[in-house]
Amino acid sequence: MKASQLNKVMDFLRDSLAQATVLWWNFFDWLAVVEWRQLFITWFLAMAFGLALTLPEPAIWYIIISYGVKVLAGGKRKAELVAREATAEASVAVLERRLLEAQMATLQAQVEPHFLFNTLALIGQLIETDPPQAARIHMHLIDYLRSTLPQMRAAGGGTLGRQVQLSRAYLAIMQARMKERLAVGFDVPAHLEHTPFPPMMLQILIENAIKHGLEPKIEGGRIDVSARLVDDTMHVDVRDNGAGFCMHAGEGGVGLANIRERLFLLFGARAELVIEMPPEGGALASLRIPYSMQETR
Repeated sequence: MKASQLNKVMDFLRDSLAQATVLWWNFFDWLAVVEWRQLFITWFLAMAFGLALTLPEPAIWYIIISYGVKVLAGGKRKAELVAREATAEASVAVLERRLLEAQMATLQAQVEPHFLFNTLALIGQLIETDPPQAARIHMHLIDYLRSTLPQMRAAGGGTLGRQVQLSRAYLAIMQARMKERLAVGFDVPAHLEHTPFPPMMLQILIENAIKHGLEPKIEGGRIDVSARLVDDTMHVDVRDNGAGFCMHAGEGGVGLANIRERLFLLFGARAELVIEMPPEGGALASLRIPYSMQETR
């Protein structure tokens, strides 16, 4: 036999052995997980075909081999397969969680420079027109960053109380600029302050209310921040008496779209951002988050 023919035969034998090995382990894994009732059905069918073809021996060997494998090694193999599947599911869950954390970090990173750049731009304007006021806002910004930047980047985002504290610091900067044109009120019950709450969302709504609601008005206006429970949902509201719903609806980019995307990543369809136009004017932006989930996060 020529060498080339011998090589072809050897290749064929190796491929056949590899295919047989794959088929055997697939058969082995199937025996490990198949229910006895289903295995009995295959035995019955094998014997029926064997008798019909007058070849009962292959059916008998199939029954003997499958029974032996099922009894002797099926339990161990089934445990291995279950463990492998659980490990794979756990790995997928870890990857999904890391992806969610990365998406959240990306969205949050879009917000922090937005606020910082706006504040620095304000300080730059006031240096030429009102240096003492620029110095006061500069000190407010230093205090804000010193006390809050680590919490803004912390996993989980802290609590509602922490976000209220951040918002108070932010509004102090805005009041230093707007003076009597900006009035502020907070009504957050003490028992809700320790509730976990997504970072920066409250501040975005307040910033949006100032930019699109109060600043266009010569006389300015008022912002009220409140929180309450409605059944199993926590409502965190930002209400202003500014220009109203239409101007707020025009906000894009990293503002309201950012909040809605982050809410969806965290809670799916169980949380929402609702913007309403109260009868008395202005706008009401409401973050509605499932309170029971917040407690277990």
